[in-house]
Amino acid sequence: MLKTGSEYLAQLRDGRAVYVGSERIDDVTSHPAFKNAAHSIAELYDLKASPDHRDAMSFEEGGHSYSAYFLQPKTKADLSRRNESHYRIADYSYGLLGRSPDHVASFVTGMSLRPEVFGRYADNIAGYYRHMRDNDIFAAYAVLPPQAARNPEFFQRRSLPVPTLRVIRETDRGVVISGMKMLATGAILANEIWIGNVHPLAPDRLAESVTCAVQVNSAGLALWSRKPFEPNVARESDGPLTYRFDETDAMVVCDNVEVPWEHVFVHNDVGLSRAIYFETPAHCFGNHQSNVRFHAKLRLLVGLASKLAQASGADGIPSVMETLGRLASLEALLAGVIAGQISMAETWPTGFMTFNRRMMYAALNWCTENHSPIIDCLRDLCGGGVFQIPADASVMDDPNLREVFEAYWVTPQLTAGDRMKLFRLAWDLIGSEFAGRHQQYEKFYAGPPIAVRNYNYTVAPWDEFNAIVDRLLAEAGEKVG
Repeated sequence: MLKTGSEYLAQLRDGRAVYVGSERIDDVTSHPAFKNAAHSIAELYDLKASPDHRDAMSFEEGGHSYSAYFLQPKTKADLSRRNESHYRIADYSYGLLGRSPDHVASFVTGMSLRPEVFGRYADNIAGYYRHMRDNDIFAAYAVLPPQAARNPEFFQRRSLPVPTLRVIRETDRGVVISGMKMLATGAILANEIWIGNVHPLAPDRLAESVTCAVQVNSAGLALWSRKPFEPNVARESDGPLTYRFDETDAMVVCDNVEVPWEHVFVHNDVGLSRAIYFETPAHCFGNHQSNVRFHAKLRLLVGLASKLAQASGADGIPSVMETLGRLASLEALLAGVIAGQISMAETWPTGFMTFNRRMMYAALNWCTENHSPIIDCLRDLCGGGVFQIPADASVMDDPNLREVFEAYWVTPQLTAGDRMKLFRLAWDLIGSEFAGRHQQYEKFYAGPPIAVRNYNYTVAPWDEFNAIVDRLLAEAGEKVG
């Protein structure tokens, strides 16, 4: 059932172990490193339960209301409702919250459509889907081994434990896991963490093949955060995106964490640990959300490009108009590919519908390839303007400095204060630490580029493509004969 923002915040005050360097943080809702992001997620929960959004962002079943991203789609209308819910969540954060509550929920919903794939754990995945849906759970995931674990012989030669997470023993109650997983974006703000393996494992890595779900406050579980950016911004106007939407990334470190059997979904099965994402609609549902999220961000980038051109009076220059036209065409292209995922939806699995996988993967590849060039367009439009702005908005607090600033920084297009706000927003997207994180994130959030392109290769209809060439060659041969 739908959760409120205050209920969500109350659940975050649960004694989770979060480390920023050597500092342990138990309450992320009040700590300067995370509090604004936590309240942003709380606002999302309130948004989807509000009268203005509830119909579009929820569905009724059995007399109860659930978040629309848990809807198991049987029609294109169901897919459209899921899509609309994703857009409203993405628009709220301007596409800056990549792993918002609808992301992992979409993976699990996709898995619930084919529980038989999980073999003896089929009832577990069906039950976990209901658990997430009924309790409006925000789950993050950690589905990659740490980079150091790519050479296990290094650790074996030194009699050190291989750092990647694995099952170390079984009990009557469940499995006990220890080790590390990466990269749990949003986990510091989440209720639970899905642990698994989206990349292939070697056949001898049986102990690592576990897929399970753990509560973030589980005994023995710690989250080691990268450097938080939120404390860098004292006022929202100085970094409006950093201030509200630093969703954090963390390494998950487990030390003898016990997982109950009902939250174990794969165990001692290397092939199945990866197959569950692709033999169910999980990967498609989760990455449709990623497509929508990027589109929301792209609309912000295109609008900002236009505003920057206007701010400098360059919007009437033919070359600038050409740049803006190109950006507008890119936005329309992505919008069309996302819409096509619904209009050309697949009837799969039996009794359900799935977003068109070819178009989803094409959009995924397009997004990872084009973010950096688009950011470069913004850099060109900013020029040196971002370096002409005072260090922060505190100049407005001093009457003498404010008078000078408002007299000398004004332009025919904008007041000095409005220029500062615009260029601060631009810097938060192209030059701040928050912007740098997003540059890296947009390249790799779907995996390395080779993996994304291989997804496209796998779902392409090569027989159809080859048949076109064969038909033409056959026609040409008949004419020669």
